[in-house]
Amino acid sequence: MSAVKKTVSLPPDLARAAEQIARAEGKTLSGVVQDALRDARAKRLRQELGGLQGHWGRKAKEQGILSQGDLERFLRS
Repeated sequence: MSAVKKTVSLPPDLARAAEQIARAEGKTLSGVVQDALRDARAKRLRQELGGLQGHWGRKAKEQGILSQGDLERFLRS
């Protein structure tokens, strides 16, 4: 795996917390930041998915699609 170096500025309290996490988990500071960014990205994707599910769930309900059978009948028509 290749890596791209970036410079990131953190407020002192957050930098200390990140360093403490790195020590406690036996990781590098880069590893802690990578994990945090992966977690943030996953959270954002879950929120987007939830929004899409809500949107299409409302659209399906408007069409009277309330079950798998309803959906199959709708798709065949």
